[in-house]
Amino acid sequence: MTSSRSLRKLGTSDLEVFPLSLGGNVFGWTADEATSFEVLDAYVAAGGNFIDTADVYSAWVDGNEGGESETVIGKWLASRGRRDDIVIATKGSQHPEYQGLSAANIKAAADASLKRLGTDHIDLYYTHYDKPEVPVEEIIGALDELVKAGKVRHIAASNISAARLQESLDLSDREGLARYVALQPHYNLVSRDTYEGELQDVAARAGLGAVPYYALASGFLTGKYRAGVTVDSARAAGAGKHLETERGQHVLTALDEIAQAHDAEIATVALAWLAAQPTVTAPIASARIVEQLPALLAVADVELTQAELDRLTAASQ
Repeated sequence: MTSSRSLRKLGTSDLEVFPLSLGGNVFGWTADEATSFEVLDAYVAAGGNFIDTADVYSAWVDGNEGGESETVIGKWLASRGRRDDIVIATKGSQHPEYQGLSAANIKAAADASLKRLGTDHIDLYYTHYDKPEVPVEEIIGALDELVKAGKVRHIAASNISAARLQESLDLSDREGLARYVALQPHYNLVSRDTYEGELQDVAARAGLGAVPYYALASGFLTGKYRAGVTVDSARAAGAGKHLETERGQHVLTALDEIAQAHDAEIATVALAWLAAQPTVTAPIASARIVEQLPALLAVADVELTQAELDRLTAASQ
């Protein structure tokens, strides 16, 4: 069991989370219920306590409606009796039945998520994709109602512009409403401009904790994608494109050398670089099978030197 010393405070909230958030996108998609339970059990046994999902997971699969991941997690929570030990993060605005961020939609989507998760509260509730046509007053007002009702403990944003994020924070501060404590950006060693710069600056000034998604670039940063190698994965096309770039090749070379020096997996080193970046609290990564978990969990134990961090930063320019 990992000691509580490895837990990190999430932004300005009172939540303390493991430095690797377990992505729930695979549950009910590439991982069936039994396998999902095994992955969740192994993650928690290693000290993990931060599970990330969304109401839309996995509506893109033929025969699915959305909410499959939340349903699996809800069944697991009920069968294990671990609700109080786990920080559950989910997102709204993309479920086929609850598209958008109108006040009514936010509240209906949250209620549907609570039902599927089998719980009376969501620890961290994200707006999944910002909808610039909806005033921030309406969005924050609805989220504030959820917090006041005890249905949501803390609110957060994903896929939002720096300007809209700042506008939302200013409103919360001015009106005394619930305030974003975290941000979920697209961020990894081969996708830095999706977060670094203005968005990261807003997060830093506001004390937000960043919880990056695509932390392993759809698997590219595990090192399994190499020239001439065919990978059987639902995400192979997205990950493979990085092989064709100079940046991708430089990053792999640096990862190979540093992983060897630490006797660590390449994925662990990629996550360790991300976890060391300003504002980042916990990268998100998913495991389709238990065997993929150790490399992810090891981010809690691998500490890169400043020279190693600098090498990776330079390679990823």
